[in-house]
Amino acid sequence: MAVFMDLNITYTTDKKRLRSVIETAAHLGYSTVAINYVVDLQQKKQEIGKPKCVLELFDTFPIVQGKSRPIKVLNRLTVVASDPSHFAACMTFDVDIICVAVTEKQPFFFKRSPVNGAIERGVFFEISYTPAIRDSTMRRYTIANAISLMETCKGKNVIVTSGAEKPLELRGPYDIANLVLLFGLSEGDGKAAISTNCRAVHLHGEMRKTALGIVHSMKNEQPLTERQEEEDVPASKRAKIEMAQ
Repeated sequence: MAVFMDLNITYTTDKKRLRSVIETAAHLGYSTVAINYVVDLQQKKQEIGKPKCVLELFDTFPIVQGKSRPIKVLNRLTVVASDPSHFAACMTFDVDIICVAVTEKQPFFFKRSPVNGAIERGVFFEISYTPAIRDSTMRRYTIANAISLMETCKGKNVIVTSGAEKPLELRGPYDIANLVLLFGLSEGDGKAAISTNCRAVHLHGEMRKTALGIVHSMKNEQPLTERQEEEDVPASKRAKIEMAQ
């Protein structure tokens, strides 16, 4: 079963509204969300503040719909790149995500070389869908910019997030999987954009903090029943079995 993630819940100082958005995400089946702090360094006197501890939001985190575990809440920082010199992000910046501004016509074209360079470095491109449901003009820009990106990256290393500021702006994972067909993504790539690709982004961020990615996770191909049977066998007996093999 796919694990769905929304890595862009817009931060607000209104804790009640922020809690409501996260509760709605859990109800819709998202296992992980990220609270997004946006900083524009071009604005005077705007500093990067310390993210709030997520434990301050809930005494008990809401349970994910269809799961038996609570939702996981991450913190995320987005820095606005508005200066032309910042557009080397694809090739040089030590980042996990490059957010594509979808609410207006882009002043540049996506070029295959830097986009592929970012993909090779494990960087993902983000499209947020909330503008597409807020306004008809922004919907046109969102679809046009998304299609332009997909034509360049061929659907690789793309994540789709909400950018939601309130609960009503969230959509369920399967609704998003259908919506992104308008963005030029295939059904499989659309599902990956809200599940496996988001997990890859999270791991990419974690690995940058662990000796350049020496620590990594691996999928255990051994069936769960066999692992449980082995765990039930006493350690001394397991050692004898391994020696015999």
